[in-house]
Amino acid sequence: MTQHASAIRTEIPRPAAGVVQAFGDLSPTTLGDMLDLGCVMRIGIGPLWPGMPRIAGPAFTVRTAPRDNLMLHAAIYLAEPGDVIVVEAGDAETAVAGGNVCAVAQRRGVAGFVIDGVIRDVAESRANAFPVFARGVSPMPRGAEGPGEINAPITCGGIRVSPGDVIVADEEGIVVVPGGRAAEVLARAQAKASADAAESLEAWETKHQARVEATLKAKGYRP
Repeated sequence: MTQHASAIRTEIPRPAAGVVQAFGDLSPTTLGDMLDLGCVMRIGIGPLWPGMPRIAGPAFTVRTAPRDNLMLHAAIYLAEPGDVIVVEAGDAETAVAGGNVCAVAQRRGVAGFVIDGVIRDVAESRANAFPVFARGVSPMPRGAEGPGEINAPITCGGIRVSPGDVIVADEEGIVVVPGGRAAEVLARAQAKASADAAESLEAWETKHQARVEATLKAKGYRP
């Protein structure tokens, strides 16, 4: 028991609730303009059913051993309502979660799962409208013996995710906003979203065409 005592942390830094809630109004596309590639999960992890709603919440991170899911089973009881459970699953051959785990997480207020791995019983999650972003599905179960970690920095989708980072995920992609920068990124993204909404397509096209032509001339493609 002592050997694994440090593998589970339940207290994590979380941005203010109002900040996290406001991220739910912003597309990962808008946020991507404010961040670099180190904050955007790579292709391969995505929504497992169409029409999945956007989720936004603090990252509650989990690392499981290959073919084991003990720490995810523990996490659904330790995460706070609104958290997004983010999992480094260890392999993409066996399912790290199934229908009951997803249902209990949903009932306890977890916003959704982002899993660098696969799940099973996806039809149940779809029927319950529980958001799961993962690499795919597998019918094969796992053991639940450990080892693993909860709320340590993990790698998910090719990037580092720390506990308390803000996760924003929808059909446009998955963005990880560093927790310490959440308020600053939010303000900049909100300003951009407002400016974009106020600009007509015609005005955007006029500016865009002028910029493209100027660049073509500068590079010698136009006389």
